[in-house]
This record gives sequence, structure tokens and C-alpha cells, in this order.
Amino acid sequence: MTILKNGFFAGLKTTWTLSKFIFPITVLIVILQYTPVLPWIIDLVSPVMGIFGLRGDAAIPLVLGNALNLYAGIAGILSLELTVKEVFIIAVMLSFSHNIFIETTVALKVGVKLWVVLLVRFGLAAISAIVINLVWSGGSEIAQYGMAPKAAAIPEGWLEITLLGLQKASFGVLQLAMIVIPLMIIIQYLKDKLYLQKFSQKIAPFTKVLGIAPNASMTLVSGLVIGLAIGAGVMIQAVQEDGVSKKDATLVFIFLVACHAVVEDTLIFIPLGIPIWPLLLLRLGIAFVLTIIIAAIWRRTEQTKRKELLAQ
Repeated sequence: MTILKNGFFAGLKTTWTLSKFIFPITVLIVILQYTPVLPWIIDLVSPVMGIFGLRGDAAIPLVLGNALNLYAGIAGILSLELTVKEVFIIAVMLSFSHNIFIETTVALKVGVKLWVVLLVRFGLAAISAIVINLVWSGGSEIAQYGMAPKAAAIPEGWLEITLLGLQKASFGVLQLAMIVIPLMIIIQYLKDKLYLQKFSQKIAPFTKVLGIAPNASMTLVSGLVIGLAIGAGVMIQAVQEDGVSKKDATLVFIFLVACHAVVEDTLIFIPLGIPIWPLLLLRLGIAFVLTIIIAAIWRRTEQTKRKELLAQ
């Protein structure tokens, strides 16, 4: 009973912490959708799409996906006639960089620096797109979508737009609570029964390769399976209660930026008629390599600083 109670309140606390950012940002983005702001942003970024091997109107799904979420990005893709290569490039870019406002705000709450978040997310999206465009010569056939977007009623007037924003934000928070609270109860059970300690020991070789301490393992697995925002929710508790260092929290976040919610974020692209195995392997490969490199640089920097202090 104590486990259930402690887990429930930990989940409630985490949901409240995240909802303070998720709710207002969701309302704001939904409202901006029906103003000239998003179309203006799309027009602004359209000229640079050629760098990524995309035509100008491909900015629509990229802006929607970054401002809102992957589902909005996919809706944008479905509204265009694109080649398989173009859809694959957009899918890769959005897998690294989507829902940027909410997920970035949550990351800042954990203690990850803003420049790290933006550089990693947009950097990975841009570099991967450029490389794919240069390396892949195929995919010129028109993509055959396996689903059609559902027509949504366009709200009329500011009141309806605001109510829609409040509705989506409320649903988002409710959905968050339905995932976070049971997850926190499970984590509390694993902690109290010492299963978490045993689990950390089992995957210690994996975390060691990444340069991450074993006490951050649950956070890593949660984000990998469930998603970045939820993983960050678990991370907030881990930083506060489990002694996860800011360095490990940052390394876990970098890994999760490249590869999070691997099941949902991969399967969601199946109806778009693109090869998903390369997408999954690309995300996993980049996550491993990037995290290992940054951890090695960080470790070397720390060693240099220690030597300088000892020399003094």
C-alpha cells in the first residue's frame, strides 16, 4: 500500500511539473495555427529546403511537426505529393526534431542547457537530411500513402480556437497523467523491492559504453520505449531522488534526442510508404555514436581540469 501511495504521489507531482509547461504551450501553438504566424514561418524557411533535397512546400510538415507533434507533421506530408526520398528525409528530420517547444521546455527543467538541446536536435535533423540527400540516389518514385487524413472541422472565431486549444491541452495533460502515474508506481515498486538496483547492474555494460552511470538506466529505458517528454519526467525524479548527476542527465537526454519512443515513432511512419528499418537503425546508430563521443570528450575535459588543479 505504501508503494502504491508513494508511486501515485510521485507520478502526480511529475505530471503537475510537466503540465505547467505542456498546457500553456499547447494552447498557444494551437492558437498560432489559425493565425498568420505559422504560414509566415513556412514562407520564411521554404527557400532553404533545397539544401536538404526538399522542395519549398516540404516546409509545411517540418514546421507543423516541430511546432506541434509527429502526427501534425504526418498530416502535412499527406497533404503533399512527395517522392519516397523526400518523405524519408522529412521522417528522419522529424524523428530528431519534433514537438520542439514542449520537449525543449521539459529538458530545461531537467537542467539540460538550451544551446545543447537546440544544437543536438536541429543539428542532427539538418546533417542527416543533407547526408541522405547526397548519398541516396534512389527513391524518386511518388510515395503511396496507406492512409488518408481525417478532415477536421476548422474552428470559427477566437472563442472556438481558444476552446480547441484548451481541449487539446487538457487531453494532453490527461494522457500524460495516464502514462506517468502508473510508470512512477512501477518505478517505486522496483526501487522498494531492489529490482531497480539489479536491473541497473544487468545493463551496466550498456550504460558504461555510453559513458552513463548505472543509476540513470531506468530513465534511459523509459525514454527509449515511451518517449522524450515522459523520459524527461522520470529524469526529473531521478535527478532529485536518485543522485543522477547533471552530466548523466545531459548524456541520457542527448541519447534520447536521437532515439526515443522507438516503437511508436517508427511504426507511425509505416503508412507513408517509406523503409522504416533504415530509419530505426539510423536513429539507434546516431544515438550510440553521438553519446559515446560526447561522453569521451566530457571525460577528457574533466581529466584535463583535474590535472590542472593538481599542478597548481
